Amino acid sequence: MPFEDQLGDAMRSTGDGFVPQDSRALLDGALMRGRRRLARRRAATVTGSVVALAAVGLGGAWASGLVGGSSGASGGPGGASASVAAPPKSTLPDRVSVTAEQMIKNLISLLPPGKTSGERGSGAGQSGDKFMSPTASVVFDDGKGKGSIGISLSTIDPAGESATGYVTCPSKAITDYDHCAAEVLPDGSRFMLFQGYEYPDRREDTKNWRATLITPKGVLVDATEHNAASEKGATISRVDPPLTGAQMKTLVTAEVWKTTMAGAKVPRSEPVPRGEPSGASMQRELIASLPKGLKVVDQGNQGGYAFAVVDDGKGKSLVGINVQPGMGDVPLQGTVSTLPNGTRVGEEQRPGEKGGAGVVWWTVDTIRTNDLRVVISAFNTGNQNAPATRATPALTMAQLKGIALDPKWETLR
Repeated sequence: MPFEDQLGDAMRSTGDGFVPQDSRALLDGALMRGRRRLARRRAATVTGSVVALAAVGLGGAWASGLVGGSSGASGGPGGASASVAAPPKSTLPDRVSVTAEQMIKNLISLLPPGKTSGERGSGAGQSGDKFMSPTASVVFDDGKGKGSIGISLSTIDPAGESATGYVTCPSKAITDYDHCAAEVLPDGSRFMLFQGYEYPDRREDTKNWRATLITPKGVLVDATEHNAASEKGATISRVDPPLTGAQMKTLVTAEVWKTTMAGAKVPRSEPVPRGEPSGASMQRELIASLPKGLKVVDQGNQGGYAFAVVDDGKGKSLVGINVQPGMGDVPLQGTVSTLPNGTRVGEEQRPGEKGGAGVVWWTVDTIRTNDLRVVISAFNTGNQNAPATRATPALTMAQLKGIALDPKWETLR
């Protein structure tokens, strides 16, 4: 699929912040199906590929952003292919008039000297019941090799949680990257530059650099580039993507994008799904639930999810938990049992899935009779992409089970 198509699709279909939230926009049966998919993805996260985010990545990673760290929100502990938060769902610009040709022309005008090819784009408009987000992408060659560059415009509630997550650097406990910096610009816009990889666990693969801007008026400008002619499948053709970090910043802060989006409606933040606890409350209670003697060295959260990297003096260990309402029909994995009160419990110990040597991943997944799902995982490393730092996770299966079955998760709802 062409770069800008993926970009546009991502802008239309992915959810808030570091975890896909598309289920919030679905109705009735579609809502339940979406939530089931989300549940499986989060569980994988919490149990190995969860949350996603960055998802991030920023990219193929669009669908799994992972943001956070000690002072921010986060997608989840796994985030297999994501680096940063996925593009948040928004009310796309139905009051914007711009053609694909204009988007492409504007993008090319902001690039340094070089040759472009493979120009593609989409204007603002409507296809069926979907609003189309303006995008543009080109293959750019400055004489040092071809690289892809793309940009997408949308709107977002600048005061919403997803906006904050979208411009918050991810925790390195969740994903590997070379550099990330976030700042507030003089005009009040929030900007983030992320320099990582298409697949964070395979640094030898395509580099994925991304610049994101959210203006005080809710205009979201998101640009990404790769050191190959496309983000996936293409042969790496240069050491780094074409634009430097400073040039990426210049690209997304260009006045033309704000002018283009001047008539766009800015959506209000979507409410947290009924029964889903806030990320802050999840974080607080997870930390409070940890056994004594564990030092928290990193942490992050998002609605319904929280993680912590702990160290008992024997090495770092990543722990993540999800709390999800309405998940009564999700099948449990591993050894499954039913408690006298009707709560179903699945316990599983398996190898890690992110490529870190010797990593193991322990999970306890519980579903109460009211369909509330609490799933918690622990790893014998502080970062699944890195080698194991200890023989086993810092928490035992019994301790994980005790946390998952704690009645307090009911009160957070």
